[in-house]
Parts: sequence; structure tokens; C-alpha cells
Amino acid sequence: MNLTSRIEQTAMKNGKKDAYFFQGETVTYSQLSRYISRFANNLQEAGIQKGDHIALILGNCPEFLISYYGALKMGAVVIPINPIYTPDEIAYLLHNGDVKAVVTLDKALPLVEKLSEQLPNVKQVIYTGSKAEDETSGRVFLKPFAEMVDENSKEYVAAEETADDDLAVILYTSGTTGKPKGAMLTHKNLYSNASDTADYLKIDSNDRVITVLPMFHVFCMTVAMNAPLMAGGTLLIMPKFSPAEVFKVASEQKATIFAGVPTMYNFLYQFPEGNKEDFSDIRLCISGGASLPVSLLHRFEEKFDVRVSEGYGLSEAAPVTCFNPLDRPRKAGSIGKSITNVENKVVNELGEELPPNEVGELVVRGPNVMKGYYKMPEDTAVTIKDGWLYTGDLAKMDEDGYFYIVDRKKDMILVGGYNVYPREVEEVLYNHPNVVEAAVIGVPDPNFGEAVKSAVVSNDPSLTAEELTSYCRKHLAKYKCPTEIEFLKELPKNTTGKILRKALKEQITNH
Repeated sequence: MNLTSRIEQTAMKNGKKDAYFFQGETVTYSQLSRYISRFANNLQEAGIQKGDHIALILGNCPEFLISYYGALKMGAVVIPINPIYTPDEIAYLLHNGDVKAVVTLDKALPLVEKLSEQLPNVKQVIYTGSKAEDETSGRVFLKPFAEMVDENSKEYVAAEETADDDLAVILYTSGTTGKPKGAMLTHKNLYSNASDTADYLKIDSNDRVITVLPMFHVFCMTVAMNAPLMAGGTLLIMPKFSPAEVFKVASEQKATIFAGVPTMYNFLYQFPEGNKEDFSDIRLCISGGASLPVSLLHRFEEKFDVRVSEGYGLSEAAPVTCFNPLDRPRKAGSIGKSITNVENKVVNELGEELPPNEVGELVVRGPNVMKGYYKMPEDTAVTIKDGWLYTGDLAKMDEDGYFYIVDRKKDMILVGGYNVYPREVEEVLYNHPNVVEAAVIGVPDPNFGEAVKSAVVSNDPSLTAEELTSYCRKHLAKYKCPTEIEFLKELPKNTTGKILRKALKEQITNH
């Protein structure tokens, strides 16, 4: 069993059941299954073969859903990409990911066409929205998404079945070296984690899940997309987050589950018009992506009369490893217990399991753990040892088997649930001709949890923070850009010349 065969199974048994709702339109499982099959067939007819890589540069929309499952159905490998990434960031992922086809927004066509000149592997571009003037642009073939699911299209017939260990998705995560690493997830990784998450959180066909987290992000992909569809539930797809729209959709569509990052919970809590009547059908709120402040958790639960269950995951584990169980009181501040079929433990530097309440590294084992990093065997060997995935996060476990994250991966900054690694931002700053030294840290932010702050040593006294910020925006997604830049005469270092980030943080946050 895999993701697409499970959807087909639901379509055959309960085809009239709503699969998703989007901007006033409802689509059943039978309709969704047909769209997926037509898309898969048209991909194959366009020359895409099993194992080829397809990038989805899309936000939350039915086209993402259909492209994702359609590509998986015919054995292609999906690479989801954040559509707000800069041309530099997108170009790197398309090149490193050996992408042969792209599904994107029509407004992004000029960018993709320009990038395709540098990327000889990209042969096919499928676009959503209005029809282009012609269907070819240089050597790249353009095709409207509507034609991929046209009712006259043939249904897909598999030449060979996809195996559990076949590669299904490559998720790029920010790397400490400054360049993203592609976590390779198999069909088994994705299906097992979706099914086990649905089982653990008791998601069933009666659930209506607000799908407002970004579909290209692994948290949404498993918890708010794959898991509900594997259980025969209904997705309430929202193109972007808005507190007013969340409350409206929750109320009008009788949503039963909301999944979000702490930033979303903060905005929902502070929204003046929000009330518990709008959330009257919500049985469970799921939080992940970053630590949810305990005070916010309590205030949110009290205001909206709902239960918030916090969990933990990472791209390399497809992603869920822990969640607070529903059959007993959840522990505030805890990421919960190991979900079905997944093992978590805390180990010391020798890989030996530590007793309760001792701090060490959290490691994970299960059918959800990735195959490895794409084209990075050395990094894979460091991360996966004896079948255990080393998360890099410091944690402890209490006597009841509940885990607590004590500290995050070294130096990582979490902006609204998104990972930002300082090195990636520093690389951009160092490329500026007037920057001599740069270091990036995370500072508290009332809305997004953390914000990116940079300390810079410049050789030009006239260089301004505004100029540097503008420069960063050309090369980095908005959430990765420094919101503050402070100019210093020198950065604190140790005797070997290494920048002391902790000392720097104390220095510039005390200003």
C-alpha cells in the first residue's frame, strides 16, 4: 500500500465522499482519483519516466495536490519548492535536484523559462492559470495544467508497480554548510508516517482538517494532507494564513482539526474577533515546527476551549516522531511520546541510551526514517548510524516516556516555524564587496518567535543597514533576511579566530 493506492481505495469504496474543499468548490474522492490518474498519464506521455524528478513550485492549491499524487502514481520523484524563494535559491534546487519537469504558477513562468536556459535537464514546464501565447519557449515545452487533467485525457495504466523502497519525495532542508540538503523519502517512509500519525491522533473519515500550513513543507504534507487523506477525511485547503479566514472556514465548514505553527496560534489568539464559537467543532489543535510557549498554550486552550497537542518531527523522519497522546492528559512543554511504530531515545556522545531526565541527543528509528541525503553519502553516514537517525537536538525523557526538547540544533533560528541557518545568510552577506565579517544570530520576536539579526564589520563607513537588507532580499527568501543589522568594529573571537556566537549574542542583544 502507498499514498496513491490508498486514495484509489477510498475512491472505490466511498467515491462520493468529499476529498477537499477549496475556495467554494468541493471535489470528491472519485474526482480526485481521476485527476491524479489523468495527470500521471499525461506526464508519462510527455516523456517523464519512472524515477525522473519533478519540482512543484506552488502554494496551497488543488494543483499541488493533484501534481504531487499524480507524479507519485507514475513513479516520479517530487521535489516541493517554496514559491517565494529567490531565483538563486530555486536555481540551486532545480540543478542539485536534477529536475526534468516543473509545475508552477503562470506568474512564475518568466523566472522558470530564464532558469531553464542554465538547466539543460528541465524539458517540461506545466503552469497553472491562463494559457501562454505558445506552447514552446526555446527548448522547453510549456503545457497548461488544465490540459493535464482534461476529461478527454486517458487514465494512467502502470507498466510496473512502485516498490516501497522506491524514492518518492526529496525534501530540501537548510544545511549547516550554507547549502540545502535533500532528504530522500521513500513511498514507505511517507505512507507509514501518514498512517501512523493518523492512527495516533485518531484521524478518521469524519475529520475535516484546515490545511493552511504550506503544502511544500513536510509538516503540512504529512499531518494536514497525507494523514487525513489516508484516513478518508476532508481537506479544507486555504491558500494563505489569515486569522479571519481561519475562523471563517472553521465555522462555515465545521472543521474538526487545526494544524499550525506557534506563530499562527499567537495571531489567532490575538485576533479580536476570534471566539470559541468559531472553533466549536474543533476537537484537536496540532502544534509543531517550533516550541509552543507554555503560557500561550494555556491561554489559547482556555480562550477557545480546545485541546492543543504538541509534537515533534524533522524532514529526515517524514517528519513525525512524537506527539502528545490523546488518551491521557497532555504535558505542557513536552513534545509527547513516540508515535505508533516509531522509536525515540536520548543518547550520550557514545550512542548509549541515557536514563530519564538526563539530557543528550534525540535519536529516532522507524519505517519513517529517510534513505539518506541526495548525492551526499558523507552527510548521510554522519546522520544515520546503525539504523538510528541522529537529530542534532538535545532532549530529555521523563519517567512516563514523554520527551522534552532542551535545545535546538546548534545556532538554528526558527522564524515562524521555518528553519533559518545562520551560515546561509552569512554566505550572502560575505558576498557583498563591503562586508569584511558577518555573523548571524536569532533574537526574540513577539510575532514570529524569532527574527534574524546580523552583526557586520564593513570596510566602508557609508554602508547602511538598508543597503545590506536590500542586497539580502535579492538572494534570500524574505523570512531568511536580517530584520536588524548592527555594525561593529570587530566580532568576538576565540584564540583560533572562530567567531564566538554566544558572546556576540550577549554583546548585541544588550545594546
